[in-house]
Amino acid sequence: MFIEVIKSKLHRVTVTEANLNYIGSVTIDENLMDAANLVEGEKVQIVNNNNGERFETYVIKGVRDSGMICLNGAAARKVLPGDIVIIMAYAWMPLEEAKQFKPAIIFPDTATNKIV
Repeated sequence: MFIEVIKSKLHRVTVTEANLNYIGSVTIDENLMDAANLVEGEKVQIVNNNNGERFETYVIKGVRDSGMICLNGAAARKVLPGDIVIIMAYAWMPLEEAKQFKPAIIFPDTATNKIV
């Protein structure tokens, strides 16, 4: 049996931009991607703490050490710059592996989106 478990989590990062005129996705500072074990093109779920929106998109690399969290395309309608969001990715794995698995859960500084 396989189950889906949390693999990566950026807990309480601040949206820095919302760009409606872009193809789609979420642009994330490459430092944050590395820390959370996220890869470019990976599907993520985003939860907006300010308005309760929950949606899915995919990751693209942002400028390293920029603190960038930019929602693009249609997702830009679900956030405002300054909103606090949680970004999560999941993985399927066998039950026994899941019992031992340790996800990458990152708690950046909410004001700067820098890893503390």
